[in-house]
Amino acid sequence: MYNFPVGAMLESFKLPFREAVEKAAAVGAQGLQIYMSKPTVTYYEDLNEAKIKELLKIIKDNGLMVSAICGDFKLGFSNPETNPLQIERSRRVLDLAKYFEADIVTTHIGTVPEDKNDPTYKIMQDACGGLGEYADSIGSSFAIETGPETAVVLREFLDSLGSKKGMAVNMDPANLKMVMDDDPVQAVYTLKDYIVHTHAKDGLRFNDPTLEKPFQEVPLGQGHVDFPKYLAALEEIGYRGFLTIERECGANPAADIEMAVKYLNKVKAEN
Repeated sequence: MYNFPVGAMLESFKLPFREAVEKAAAVGAQGLQIYMSKPTVTYYEDLNEAKIKELLKIIKDNGLMVSAICGDFKLGFSNPETNPLQIERSRRVLDLAKYFEADIVTTHIGTVPEDKNDPTYKIMQDACGGLGEYADSIGSSFAIETGPETAVVLREFLDSLGSKKGMAVNMDPANLKMVMDDDPVQAVYTLKDYIVHTHAKDGLRFNDPTLEKPFQEVPLGQGHVDFPKYLAALEEIGYRGFLTIERECGANPAADIEMAVKYLNKVKAEN
């Protein structure tokens, strides 16, 4: 039996904080990933140590822990004019995450160019390299979510930063498949040295160039991600972190999350 704890994205429930925490516990989740980059009760600018203690108590009273913090401000790190603000925000979130007893902050950094001579490549290296050093210095990981580039391109970029564990990977198999038509199972082996957190999400990829949006997120187990093989790959590389369910659409996300918890536990038990 695989020993991956199963978590859920708090905001995926689309409920007030306490209700979402209680619902997560009710459907069998063991942990929560929480946004700090959206104007919610956990928005980073509104948080202090006392407020975090209050929120963390609600989480712990429901038998849960924080698997990771989402610190994605939707700008990426490819613009030298906005990067100073992005870096300042990201460092602040890394600091605040510690009060939630979380050492992982996830984000999207933008699309890493395939061409290493592209000026954007160096801009992103400088920003992410500095953040990696800071995360290393406080014993945390700033984890890039997979998706806008192939696993190979992301691996080469991470290797170029020379970070110990500060710059890492939040593995989202659905994003890789939906956006890049990349193989999530092979991506696990490609990125094995950097994976510290995963999203359990599924999707369909439509190889039809006439479609405006060639992909669709679907409930877990109903898409093109082969979860039995994906979890087997995670087991083989020695991953022991969370499988955190993210459901960004759907008429009843709470029901989809509950179904996803049962599905993941079934796959875990069968192996």
